[in-house]
Amino acid sequence: MATLSSPLRVCRGILKELRAVQGPSYKKSLAYNYVMDQFRKNKVTGERYCRAQQEAHHDSHTYLCLLASTRNHLLLHNLYHGKGERSPEEVAGLVGLRLPTQPGGKGWEK
Repeated sequence: MATLSSPLRVCRGILKELRAVQGPSYKKSLAYNYVMDQFRKNKVTGERYCRAQQEAHHDSHTYLCLLASTRNHLLLHNLYHGKGERSPEEVAGLVGLRLPTQPGGKGWEK
């Protein structure tokens, strides 16, 4: 199993993803309050070391991965998603071709 990064790094990563989604007012959101409460509640002290804390850290790391992957998916989807149906002239122009015109000038071609 791969080693997990420190809880502080995971917390900062989650807050960075929240800031990317919600903008500068992310500190007023319920998600921010919940994340901070959970990290404070599961903080390890010198007197305790338990499996539940490791599970909470693993869950938070998984959640950070989900947030980052979702953001990257949306960026790629918006970048490469189709823009709808295009006209034949536009499609030909994309590949560097031109559609033939009617010889003799019938008047209906451009």
